Amino acid sequence: MTSNLKGNLESKFALKVFSGKEFSETAFPLATNQVNINSQTTLASDKDNSQHVSFSDHDDKFWQEQDNVYYLEAPLAKVKEICCYIQELGCPLVLMFANDERNFQAGYAVYYVFAVREEGMLVVIKTKADPESMEIPSISNHLHAASGYEREIQDLFGLVPIGHPDAKRLVFHGNWPQGVYPLRKDFAVGQKPDFAQEKIRFQEVVGEGVYEIPVGPVHAGIIEPGHFRFSVAGEPIINLEAQLYYVHKGIEKLAEGQSLEKCLFIAERISGDETFANSLAYCQAIEKIAGTKVPARAAYTRVLFAELERLTSHLGDLGGICLDAGYGFANFQFQMMRGWAYSVADELCGMRFLRSVNKLGGVRKDFVSGKEAKLIELLLNIRSELEDTVNIVKSNSMFIDRVENTGILEPKIAVDLNAVGPGGRASGIRYDVRKAFPYAAYPNLNFKVPEHNNGDINCRMNTKIEESFEAIDLMIQAIEGMPVGKVCEPIAEVKPYRFAFGLTEAPRGENIHWVMTGENNTLYRYKIRTPSFCNWPALCHAVKGNIVPDFPLINKSFNLSYAGNDL
Repeated sequence: MTSNLKGNLESKFALKVFSGKEFSETAFPLATNQVNINSQTTLASDKDNSQHVSFSDHDDKFWQEQDNVYYLEAPLAKVKEICCYIQELGCPLVLMFANDERNFQAGYAVYYVFAVREEGMLVVIKTKADPESMEIPSISNHLHAASGYEREIQDLFGLVPIGHPDAKRLVFHGNWPQGVYPLRKDFAVGQKPDFAQEKIRFQEVVGEGVYEIPVGPVHAGIIEPGHFRFSVAGEPIINLEAQLYYVHKGIEKLAEGQSLEKCLFIAERISGDETFANSLAYCQAIEKIAGTKVPARAAYTRVLFAELERLTSHLGDLGGICLDAGYGFANFQFQMMRGWAYSVADELCGMRFLRSVNKLGGVRKDFVSGKEAKLIELLLNIRSELEDTVNIVKSNSMFIDRVENTGILEPKIAVDLNAVGPGGRASGIRYDVRKAFPYAAYPNLNFKVPEHNNGDINCRMNTKIEESFEAIDLMIQAIEGMPVGKVCEPIAEVKPYRFAFGLTEAPRGENIHWVMTGENNTLYRYKIRTPSFCNWPALCHAVKGNIVPDFPLINKSFNLSYAGNDL
């Protein structure tokens, strides 16, 4: 933990965080500086892996999971104060979710996940909702990133966020009946609720000359459905509200009670163009629970596939930006290189979506052996063509004028909403999961994280260009430095009611999966938060002040996933 953060914590809090024989001081509010430490356990199955602290005269319970995740169980009345203080220390809220824990504990639990990115730590505040009122205090007025999470929890669990500024439905539209909550354990997977019909409420902007432009959910292009409600005065956009979840699939419910292996296939189908990032995050979580160390050759292979997925995604995004700006030549160039990247995927595994590559404990086979020279040749060809194309694009003053100072996401808004990936880095957020929470073989490889500050389309485009070059270099490093050996360490059995996080840097940014195991090698709870969930609200802010014809271009510069959001 950084010295400044540690000093702030020590000045107001008194909590010992134990890690092996050594401990550091971190912080959570107590009424007294006197701490009575008693060794306890959290769940019956955690006796061998958790160190648990309780406080006399207080309900707070603190314990550690794996190497870098710390949990504090606090009373509902203290949650808002704790969360606000952690946010003030510069630790963003990166995830919030609920869990029906009536099978092994009393009632419903709500988890607030904060990241101490400088130290590669996660701090999780856990509280129990009031089973009588089914209410939780809203923190959205103080932590703006919590707004969507609280609405999601209300839809899926029926926990009402008291004090939320606009607690309307998020996941469900007007056809879902009131009082039916699918992520409660007593809701059967095959259950079909009665059809309801309620009007969807949108934010209304009134004033002289203000009118609305509804767009979607069916669009002219071959894209997934999403409804966008523009409020405009003349040409400038005053407000944009996005209604998503037209392709909500119930993935988290489908995973309940399924085997660990089957849930890996589910993870691969969350979003087609982030298949590998999602399956890798899931595998990481299960491997942490099982205490399995992935073989070194598998770790390097995972980097190769993760960067290939990033490269194909970014090349497609760059082509899309150029297409929406009317720059056909550049679009054709980027799409051609994307095709070349798919040739690399074909050489490796014969699957452009990169499915059936990951396996719990490593990868399914040695995909690289004997192909090293061919792969490097293909990657060098892409890099050479990319260099030439970028030089041509950046010398086109008309195109640069179109993307500069368009669709600016202000740095403060980016921080408030926890914008991630290229969308966040273009607005000055210096964060990449591969650096802050290193995984696979990334600690052994050299790469730079782009630094931009203006937050416009041009910065997002340049971020993706630079990341494309870094992805190529990382793949070459992985191929050349790949050690010999096996590619999988089988996982036989995992204990029930154990939990862990898996974090990856997907092409769109920080990707978080939280897994709790169930009986007989099944899943009890699978919480997925892809980067698009964070960046859709950011997009709605980035378009303000721009004209409606700029929206497709701004939208493409983020290139958010509908499927990855509409779980």
